[in-house]
Amino acid sequence: MAVGAIRIGTELPPLEIPVTRTLIVAGAIASRDYQDVHHDAELAREKGSPDVFMNILTTNGLVGRYITDHLGPRAVLRKVAIRLGAPNYPGDTMTLTGTVTALDGDTAQVRVVGANGIGHHVTGTVTVTLAPGSPA
Repeated sequence: MAVGAIRIGTELPPLEIPVTRTLIVAGAIASRDYQDVHHDAELAREKGSPDVFMNILTTNGLVGRYITDHLGPRAVLRKVAIRLGAPNYPGDTMTLTGTVTALDGDTAQVRVVGANGIGHHVTGTVTVTLAPGSPA
């Protein structure tokens, strides 16, 4: 789809992300989030969680990847505004979906939802600038 073909209401293809223990722990370590609930299942349970869970920085990165995977390598993320809901636990799958909600020249706003087996893990909007003539 060419940038000019993007319209308000355009839906991005869904992206299914298997939520593995490795993804959760690696994302926490990569973002220097050493909170025990992101890497130690026993301590997470002591704090009331059934298992370790994904941190917001990993989720933020996955949302950014979702947008640039579909809008092209020249797309520039200008703003990512997300809110977490249901935790992402190991063994689940998060499915990201997106809908273009606004356009202003070469800038688009995309509403993003990431759902897992227990509800919406992430909701929010991403503002992205598209390079003229780049594939989307």
